[in-house]
Amino acid sequence: MANFIYTAMDGRGKERRGKIDAASEQDATAKLKQMGLFVTSLAASREAAQAKAKGLGRSQAAGHRKKGGGLLGKAVIKRKRLTTFTRQLSTLLAAGQALVRGLRTLERQAKKDVGTARVIGEVADAVEGGSTFSEALAGHPKSFNKLYISMVRAGETAGKLEMTLENLAVFMEKGQRIAGKVKSAMAYPAVILTVTLGITIFLMIFLVPKFATIFEDMLPGERMPMLTMMVTNVSFFLRDHFILFAIIVAALVIAFRILRRTKQGSYAIDWFVIRCPPFNSLSIRSTVARFCRTLGTLMDSGVSVLAALQIARETAGNEVVSRSIQKVHDAVKEGEGMTKPMSAQTVFPPIVVSMVEVGEETGALPNMLIRIADVYEEEVDRAVDALTSMMEPLMIVLLAGVVGTIVIAMFLPLIKLMEKLGGG
Repeated sequence: MANFIYTAMDGRGKERRGKIDAASEQDATAKLKQMGLFVTSLAASREAAQAKAKGLGRSQAAGHRKKGGGLLGKAVIKRKRLTTFTRQLSTLLAAGQALVRGLRTLERQAKKDVGTARVIGEVADAVEGGSTFSEALAGHPKSFNKLYISMVRAGETAGKLEMTLENLAVFMEKGQRIAGKVKSAMAYPAVILTVTLGITIFLMIFLVPKFATIFEDMLPGERMPMLTMMVTNVSFFLRDHFILFAIIVAALVIAFRILRRTKQGSYAIDWFVIRCPPFNSLSIRSTVARFCRTLGTLMDSGVSVLAALQIARETAGNEVVSRSIQKVHDAVKEGEGMTKPMSAQTVFPPIVVSMVEVGEETGALPNMLIRIADVYEEEVDRAVDALTSMMEPLMIVLLAGVVGTIVIAMFLPLIKLMEKLGGG
């Protein structure tokens, strides 16, 4: 039996320190869990002084890392890497490792990713220095958002941090899968539109003016067909004012981005997205799925309804939905249930409102919200597949239509020229 010095959190989130006899670190961690404590650090007593010295050295090293990285800015863990980190840390904690030791293990594993290793190291330093895990994470807001920190804080308070991290990992993995699915659906139309625009500009600037010159030489004084005149006029404008055209396009893109950053502009764009087909159905389903999974996961982890609604509002990703969630939040704050204010907001489908009502009546609202999210994520998958199947032929028709119009416009004068040569 060995004697271990521990630092742990009790069920109320208060820090407790002490000693415990156990055969191994895993045994000591298991005993402390049975006592209702969540271990943040654990070290054999005869090594305590060495561990403290190492911790001091790491804190100094962290200070050097901060100073050395000041010019490069604060390190950030990328979204995909954060999901992996959360999953791995949950596994290590479930296997009985202390929090600090698990963080140090992941820091060593991430040494090739300097930014990730640096953030994990600084979080571990903060926990060793006496901060709670959630407080340490709050020092890196660009890596860990409010949802992440709130769930970790709730998990610490309940003594179920490993379970909370598991829920977080599942939440982020499903969110990334849905986002990837939607992006892949949008990628094909974007590529086709880009190719169409490139081919059109090439034809209009380089080929059409040459054909127009040939027609003028071979058909002097002849009136060109209306379609040919329209295409050649546009072609000459693009050729002679290409820089102006490029400036106008760039100005429109910049204006759109500026508009997107304003509240009213963002609201108008998001309203258009959720109201206008063919993307409105997909947008509503994906947004509702995200809202339900966020709210359900937070509540299941022990976060209060009001706090969970506020975080769900901030992470909605759509200003129209965000404002609707705010109205639900305000109504719940006044003592109402969620069902009535949700039914007053048109962004929430009736079936969602009905299932939330059942969840409130049965006292199983978090599970019901997660079930709604599962259903709507499956619908998003089907909607993406259907949209992709529909967009592929439409994009091909668009490309053929644009190129075909230009070809026909150039072919019509050739018919007149052949008739003239034949008649002569």
